[in-house]
Amino acid sequence: MNDPSTYWLTLTNAALGLVVLICCFAVAIGVFQELASRRRKAAELNKLDREVSDLVASFEDGHAFPLPNLGLTMADGGEPIRKEEEK
Repeated sequence: MNDPSTYWLTLTNAALGLVVLICCFAVAIGVFQELASRRRKAAELNKLDREVSDLVASFEDGHAFPLPNLGLTMADGGEPIRKEEEK
């Protein structure tokens, strides 16, 4: 370490090594956040799917919606399907 050029070269290499470690750490944090975000999004979509399934199951035939002012409305504008007509 008597040569000043060797001293600065060693110091520069150590600083660059530290920068590389910091960058690797930043990338690892980004990957972790992305995976956590995707997991949360998937869980929210599953929850939404269950809510929609429960909503559809709460109606008799799946496309009739009772409204207080209008009575029973049909989403497709068609005739309601009667269970007695099924054979």
